[in-house]
Amino acid sequence: MRKVLLRIVFDQLWHFQSVGNELLIGFGWAIALWLVIAAVALGVMWKVTRDSKQVFSSLLFWSIIPTAIAMIPVLGLPLAHDGIPVFGYGFMMFVGFSTGTFLASRRAQTVGMNPDVIWDLMMWLLIPGIIGARIVYLLQNWNRVLGGKQGLAFVKSVVALWDGGIVFYGCIIGGVAGLLVFCRRNKIRPLQLLDVIMPSLFVGLGFGRIGCFLYGCCFGAPCELPWAVQFPSDSMTYQVLSERGLQFLSADQQLTIPLHPTQIYSSILAFALGGLLSWYFRRRPFEGAVLALGWIIYPINRFVLEIIRDDEPGRLGTAFTFSQLMSIGLFISGCVLMFVLQKKHSAAKPVTEPGKP
Repeated sequence: MRKVLLRIVFDQLWHFQSVGNELLIGFGWAIALWLVIAAVALGVMWKVTRDSKQVFSSLLFWSIIPTAIAMIPVLGLPLAHDGIPVFGYGFMMFVGFSTGTFLASRRAQTVGMNPDVIWDLMMWLLIPGIIGARIVYLLQNWNRVLGGKQGLAFVKSVVALWDGGIVFYGCIIGGVAGLLVFCRRNKIRPLQLLDVIMPSLFVGLGFGRIGCFLYGCCFGAPCELPWAVQFPSDSMTYQVLSERGLQFLSADQQLTIPLHPTQIYSSILAFALGGLLSWYFRRRPFEGAVLALGWIIYPINRFVLEIIRDDEPGRLGTAFTFSQLMSIGLFISGCVLMFVLQKKHSAAKPVTEPGKP
């Protein structure tokens, strides 16, 4: 588990060293790695689109990061002294967002939709989705995150996404709002677009939960299973369990007691659901079917996972967590949506007269 996945340092071009729980790499390695990723991404883009203008535009985007990194030691910027931390949580969010968007753009082509629409849409999903996810997280953890803070410290804590802290259901609420506005502006059928992006949503979630594991949020309850995990002292898990009392920690006080790796469980289930919906997309009987199926299945696995998670108390005077209460509501509404769409589809089928093909 690494809250900081790696730190880019500028004292040596090809520095490579592990210090404590951080991996230090010279800025030369960072630039080289970025260029390799860029080459692969641009190669795939060219193979799919054969659009030289789009590839050239993307090349300009991919060149910004290595250019900026190379200029830091030249200009003697403050970052050259402390290095640039690459947070595991943020990095996995980036990977999940990019991968999910690419897969959705490929899927869009199968229904005659311009793949550029998906890339445009993702900006409308990303910002409202993050805002919604952060608001729900802060409402759930107000005292721990914002308690006693004022002024600049309060504002910093509100926007400190680099420290983790978003809720998937909040992301859905914000993202759907952004999508509906986008569809209205571009005269696109929302159900068709939601079917296209639904599998990618869970692919992105799968990568995001790996980020949760690296950071230490969304942790599980104590267990003695062979694959139980212990989080180090710089993790969010350690911090939260410390606040509950040292009796929750291991004897050496440097690691938590063994816990369920619920983040990994969630990641595996999210990838599986993304694969299932991708398969179902090619066989969907009507528009909205992929959306409805995901709407029904995800709340079930989330409700069950909450039983072995240990990061959230019961709400509204019940033993159910916020996510479990949301799951109940989503499952019921998902079943209703599937029923309504199925009925609408059946009613739209032409009626064949007896004796006629």
